[in-house]
Amino acid sequence: MTTCRQPGVVVTDHHVPVPLDHARPEGEQIEVYGREITAAGLSDTERDRLPWLLYLEGGPGFGARRFIGRQAWIGRAVREFRVLLLDQRGTGRSTPANRQTLPLRGDAAAQAEYLTRFRADSIVRDCELVRRRLTGGAPWTVLGQSFGGFCAVHYLSTAPEGLARVLITGGLPSLDATADEVYTAAYPRIRRKNEAHFARYPRDAERVAAIAAHLLEHEVTLPGGGLLTVEAFQSLGILLGSGDGTHQLHHLLEGAFVPTPTGPVLADAFLEQVQAHLSYAGHPLYAVLHEAIYAQGRGPTDWAAERVRAGFPEFDAAGALAAGRPVLLTGETVHPWLFATDPALRPLRETAELLARRDDWTPLYDPERLAANRVPVAAAVYHDDMYVDTAHSLETAAAIRGLRTWVTDEFEHDGVRAGGPRVLDRLLALSRDEL
Repeated sequence: MTTCRQPGVVVTDHHVPVPLDHARPEGEQIEVYGREITAAGLSDTERDRLPWLLYLEGGPGFGARRFIGRQAWIGRAVREFRVLLLDQRGTGRSTPANRQTLPLRGDAAAQAEYLTRFRADSIVRDCELVRRRLTGGAPWTVLGQSFGGFCAVHYLSTAPEGLARVLITGGLPSLDATADEVYTAAYPRIRRKNEAHFARYPRDAERVAAIAAHLLEHEVTLPGGGLLTVEAFQSLGILLGSGDGTHQLHHLLEGAFVPTPTGPVLADAFLEQVQAHLSYAGHPLYAVLHEAIYAQGRGPTDWAAERVRAGFPEFDAAGALAAGRPVLLTGETVHPWLFATDPALRPLRETAELLARRDDWTPLYDPERLAANRVPVAAAVYHDDMYVDTAHSLETAAAIRGLRTWVTDEFEHDGVRAGGPRVLDRLLALSRDEL
């Protein structure tokens, strides 16, 4: 273990070997990494008496964010917990899976087979091994943000004995919706976020239309070699689901063009910022496994977001321009063309295709066990969450015995970051009410 200090906290690294395939515990091992955060100034005895809180990051495909000191909710959490920020398998420092490492597995078929073991079911079994190693067998509190909440609901379905309580922020999944049903619900929400943005910043509708028209007529390459197609540009709408995303998007759009001797072109500064928002280099599993998180044993996902989008013609940029309608941006949707436009994903195109065709995914949730739940659970549900459907979340909340919800329009999907200590306080208070 390596320990260091940051302002107000002590940080300790943990590396834990886990089976690649939990059905074969003596087989190949991979490693998961967790970063323990405790308050500075505690004696060993005081620290050891604290209960553990496991944080599961949103995604899929993102390592746990690297807080500095007592940022965001960490300062509140370390007052009563030892906090473990876990890099879920394949992310961060946990045996990463990306275009550079996956060829070690073999061809695309071997890579796809390998990645079938990187869903919530394997993540939760990793958590249980880590828990037994760190807590001596004591149950811990789990805080799940977004996809981390999906993992927490799987945890409740399969290993509730490991849980003292569960806190979920923007991450109550449908227990039975297919990927098609998830995206059929998503596109109207995305449209509403566009309408709200253009109402706040009316000139941005003109700017978006101008950029889309330019991209339909010109091939534009990003500084890192990616292609900025009109569809890729539209995917900047993912910003509209976060608390300050509408303002970030506005600031980005207002500096899109610069004059040149041959006419207006997209500015280098604009393209650099766009690349930072659109590149999957730091989280390729988000694209490769995104639709698999909705696979519930009811056939292949088969690029659901792309297929469902065809039923919402208002998102077709060329059609909108021809009809004089606003060009709408998209949101948290993954499309097959990403594996042609993004250099970090191009080598994984065949692997992603095989995963999209896979039809033997196992269900992730156990409705009967959730209906008999005895673990205290509290969930923040955001009133018009762009990423996770509010109606789906409330249906799931009603299906989990004893779950208490806090439905709020004060935050967007990233409320645990924006609201920090206050969100954690509210969920802890709700979870302490008896079932």
